[in-house]
Amino acid sequence: MAEIGLQDVHKSFKDVEVLRELNLTIKDKEFFTFVGPSGCGKSTILNLLAGLEAVTSGAVFFNGENVNALPPGDRDVAMVFQSYALYPHMRVYDNLAFPLKVKKEAPEEIRGKVHGVAAVLGLEPLLKRFPRELSGGQRQRVALGRALIRRPRVFLMDEPLSNLDARLRVEMRAELKELHQRFPATTVYVTHDQEEAMALSDRIAVLNRGRVEQCGPPEEIYGQPATLFVAEFVGSPPMNVIDGSLLPHLPVSPSVLGLQDEGNLVVGIRPADVDVLSQEETGTLSAQVLLIEPTGNNTWVDGLWRGMKLKGRAVPGDPLTPGRPGFFRILPDRWHFFHKTSGRRVG
Repeated sequence: MAEIGLQDVHKSFKDVEVLRELNLTIKDKEFFTFVGPSGCGKSTILNLLAGLEAVTSGAVFFNGENVNALPPGDRDVAMVFQSYALYPHMRVYDNLAFPLKVKKEAPEEIRGKVHGVAAVLGLEPLLKRFPRELSGGQRQRVALGRALIRRPRVFLMDEPLSNLDARLRVEMRAELKELHQRFPATTVYVTHDQEEAMALSDRIAVLNRGRVEQCGPPEEIYGQPATLFVAEFVGSPPMNVIDGSLLPHLPVSPSVLGLQDEGNLVVGIRPADVDVLSQEETGTLSAQVLLIEPTGNNTWVDGLWRGMKLKGRAVPGDPLTPGRPGFFRILPDRWHFFHKTSGRRVG
């Protein structure tokens, strides 16, 4: 396996700078995810690690060895793509066996490894089928199996679940996590789905315009977002953002109060930490109800307060009506504070 180091990595395509000042260490056997909006540089990082693209400046290390000049075939990495990238003219068995045939392993060894991986992934009944005869989830299992069978130093996964329907994505997400527990390997995963990143990862790096906004365990990224961008990007539904000048003086540190007095404070609150009531209580904010969204376990309510939208959670069956007042109760100990200009976390 491998520890991966990215040292002051920059990547540009002509005049467009895609990655800037990327400095990270991905630990051996870690499941590490890059998450961020489209165009932030996630897939470019995978291509740099695989050797499919060259860094503009900086260095990539595997176990302390600079691999900048190492061609893709010598890096011992396996990629799993969004599009599966299976060979359509080969049966499942041959798709799984292909990397081993390239390495000229003995047929008996190949047979044993193929059946071993197929058993783990539930593919044994499908070994004689062609990819066109498989469902999306089955094809993704074959793509995972083809990567797994090589036992590479590094797995690179580029949005491998994005072509699956919602239910199958959740099922495959669980299978991926179980696979990593059974066969721990350094895995670098890319997705725009922050929920997927939270569920799978040991650590997450949130990218924004080619820079890392924050890197840490999922619970830290969610519970203590370092910037307003991270706070709004991570979490579903997205965090409420309130201009601090619209709130009464807050029972917080003098530095936060100073920003509030200067008009430089932004307050964030997650919708899950906002109760929406049909009856007014002390300390609630009265807002016009705009939208009610029952989602099974939760009922999300959008309201308009002083020209700003707020989202909170109501008790299912509470008699709230669009166009009428709803009362939003914000738990003070769940507030997040940010500097309005820099977007950095304060307090």
